[in-house]
Amino acid sequence: MSKLITSPTSRRGFFSGAAALAVGASLPAAAPVLAKAPLAGGQAPYFYRFALGQAEVSVVSDGPLPLGDPGSNFAGVSKEEVYKMLETNFLPKDNVVLEQNIPIVNFGDRLVMFDTGMGFSKAFGPTTGRLLKSMQEAGINPGDIDAIVCSHAHIDHIGGICSAEGKAHFPNAQIYLSQTDFDFWTDESKLGSPLKAFIEHARANLLPVRDRIVFFKDGQEFLPGVQAIAAPGHTFGHHIFLVSSGGKSFAFLGDLTHHAVLLLEKPLMEFAY
Repeated sequence: MSKLITSPTSRRGFFSGAAALAVGASLPAAAPVLAKAPLAGGQAPYFYRFALGQAEVSVVSDGPLPLGDPGSNFAGVSKEEVYKMLETNFLPKDNVVLEQNIPIVNFGDRLVMFDTGMGFSKAFGPTTGRLLKSMQEAGINPGDIDAIVCSHAHIDHIGGICSAEGKAHFPNAQIYLSQTDFDFWTDESKLGSPLKAFIEHARANLLPVRDRIVFFKDGQEFLPGVQAIAAPGHTFGHHIFLVSSGGKSFAFLGDLTHHAVLLLEKPLMEFAY
């Protein structure tokens, strides 16, 4: 027959033993050997993918593009309202930041890239020009790009074709552009105009690869699954592109601007640059 222990001594013995176990459990163990790992130096990779019929589209980033005071670029509402929308969403009101997204379409037998970002130009600050790094993160080799399709010849669209030394970043790519934009933005006579920076960068990126540039025409399907549609205004030779595969399609609009706050809350607001 079991007996319940009720004596004070027994209880003290029990609790003192338990305390000893607790103290023992709290004593530090021998110091472990710490693993050494390099700092990652970044956040999530700057790319995402989606299917397009039988093709796959990888959208890679050339990095954030800060424009400064949003009141200079967003029209249709007062500056005060623009500032309030930004502040309400904990964003700085004196510097609106856009993203530069570059689609690379894998058609199975070829890789086609649309625009190339800022390249070595830091006209908009140090955060741009990360196209090659984003491609590396996405597992895309610059040497595998077969075609570069340019919507127009502004710095932030053709700036990544060549390095500052004139070396082509995409050595195996044919480059497609409207002749109107090529002629205008490489015109040496405009170097003395307010367009000087744009002309310099167009010449630095397009002239070294002139022998690989092919001019398309409005309405032409100049590559299988890629049709050019003239949309002059932003530049004289600006084009958009209808990209198709397996009965699915999307339109690449070049300078279509989006902002997670301003243009979602006020989708009819105008953007001008």
